[in-house]
Amino acid sequence: MSIRVGIVGISGFGGGEALRLIASHPSFELVYAAGDSSAGSRLVDRFPGVPTKLAGLVIEKWEPATLPKLDVLFASLPTGASADALARVPKNVKIVDIGGDHRYVEGWAYGLADIWPAQIEGRARVANPGCFPAATLTALAPLLVNKLIEPGNIVIDVKTGISGAGRGGDSKFGYAESNENLVPYGLLKHVHMPEIAKTIERLSGGSAAGLVFTPHLVPMTRGILATIYCRGRATTDECLDAARRFYAERAFVRVTNKPPQTKWATGSNLAFVSYAADPERDLIIAMGVVDNLGKGAAGQALQNANLICGLPESTGLDGAPVWP
Repeated sequence: MSIRVGIVGISGFGGGEALRLIASHPSFELVYAAGDSSAGSRLVDRFPGVPTKLAGLVIEKWEPATLPKLDVLFASLPTGASADALARVPKNVKIVDIGGDHRYVEGWAYGLADIWPAQIEGRARVANPGCFPAATLTALAPLLVNKLIEPGNIVIDVKTGISGAGRGGDSKFGYAESNENLVPYGLLKHVHMPEIAKTIERLSGGSAAGLVFTPHLVPMTRGILATIYCRGRATTDECLDAARRFYAERAFVRVTNKPPQTKWATGSNLAFVSYAADPERDLIIAMGVVDNLGKGAAGQALQNANLICGLPESTGLDGAPVWP
């Protein structure tokens, strides 16, 4: 079965990762690539290692009205750049929006694929979670659903690689500024906070009031580590057992006894979660690790596309992480 797919925003890191995964997908055929600054060039000019069968595909100027016949469109555009344009895409074209414009928007499924796969299957419009929510919510979900933690006053501390800033980031994300440097940003008002809060409330049935979320930029290319401080009386083993039960049938979530490391997930669609608890202190620490371009972006986007197309969700995503 050949499913005709396109990517808009292909020259960015998220679009490029989607290209890498689609190139080896057994059912997806890339027939359309679009961008702005890269329009007119061939894929091989932007990605010299692209497979020969895709090398000559010309990147087109992004225009919804001139789309070729497509089954699925992956949109990897900056937040604020996709809402109006994607509204003009024909209804018969399924869309997975990797950007941030359609998370918790009416008519769009929230694509947290490892937690709500049944709510994504067969949908025509799916909004991919952000990279930070992918790491954070995967770790929190088993605790919230099983009432092991309070949904309020959760403190989330996240470290992320530089590729999360995007390929077109400004000079502060260059090598000289980022190397041997650690930078907090988005304090108290990061764009992912509403998305995280809404999902905490959806999972728990309670209020996420008092949520604190602080991301930090660290000098590595890929990876996200979320360390999350919660209130609860469960033991470490109870948290681990709850997560193992919750993710027992999920292909991409690994529950580990020891704290996860970002390198474990590099180049993959895997998520690693672990827990440490001190009931006497009413404290539970949840930890989540993903590759921000994998599970945090293009990997989960392909997982969502598999679900909406009726394919096994692990199709084309079985590759092992890159090590070392």
